[in-house]
Amino acid sequence: MSVKLFDSELKVMTVLWKEGDCTAKHISDILKEEVGWNVNTTYTLIKRCIKKGAVERSEPHFMCHARIPREEVQEAETNELIDKMFDGSADKLFCALLGRKNLSADQIRQLRQIVGELE
Repeated sequence: MSVKLFDSELKVMTVLWKEGDCTAKHISDILKEEVGWNVNTTYTLIKRCIKKGAVERSEPHFMCHARIPREEVQEAETNELIDKMFDGSADKLFCALLGRKNLSADQIRQLRQIVGELE
């Protein structure tokens, strides 16, 4: 992903990924409820997302469409986390997650399955 989204912009994107195409007003209503943002704040962030190419606007009613899939953003954010916090090493991230020791038996089983599929 060549577009860097800030946490506030990701909130706008999360609404679009969850709700699908919707009006800026609908996004604003949801974010007012979830995080207490006013209409102007939300519209400013939507416009930033549009300028970055993450959101496409159409008429009527200021319809918004996510141009970047959630998976693409998740991959980019994960890669950034690995590079920034774990010296580019995915296995260090994995060890850090496992070292938290509060995984359920089901989560451990799922991780074993994922690792097994990679082998």
